[in-house]
Amino acid sequence: MRAFTKHSGLVATMDRSNVDTDQVIPKQFLKRIERTGFGQFLFFDWRFLPDGSPNPEFELNRPENKVASVLVTRRNFGSGSSREHAVWAIEDFGFRAIIAESYSDIFFNNCYKNGVLPVVLDPELIQKLIDNKSHSPGYRLTIDLEKQTVTDESGFQGWFEIDPVRKDSLLNGLDDIGLTMQHVDKIAEFEAHRNMVPVKCG
Repeated sequence: MRAFTKHSGLVATMDRSNVDTDQVIPKQFLKRIERTGFGQFLFFDWRFLPDGSPNPEFELNRPENKVASVLVTRRNFGSGSSREHAVWAIEDFGFRAIIAESYSDIFFNNCYKNGVLPVVLDPELIQKLIDNKSHSPGYRLTIDLEKQTVTDESGFQGWFEIDPVRKDSLLNGLDDIGLTMQHVDKIAEFEAHRNMVPVKCG
């Protein structure tokens, strides 16, 4: 998992609430066995018209958003079914962070497991970011995980909370397996000791 320390990137805004995982990554693309390559299917039903051509009205198809790495959206992002593929698609598309008013619990947890930072800000700050983006297509934000801040070049500053354990895991690029491997010596010692203990029969 890629570590997240400090990221500066172009912003894409999705001024929608209750964006569910069925829209993030439609069910027909869940048959893939890899964890990579899902970015091309992100928001597929919104990004493309029935004839397969890009939908010019969809936010992420606008030229200034094609290389965005920070997604700003509204409340309850990632609701719906608990598919981890949704975060895989977001990360594979190029987003390193999402800034929203709130998230579904499962999606929120899956972000941390895959190196995507889910930032929670108050609605008025989200509105300010959306307004700033509308006035500046090349709008950029800097997210500093160590300081837990979101800033821009014009003086905007927002502060977000994060669980200390999750913060440490992201800063060090440790997913669940990586956290477990930190204790590999103790695990090996336990297994060696367990193998030496005689098993009583009868």
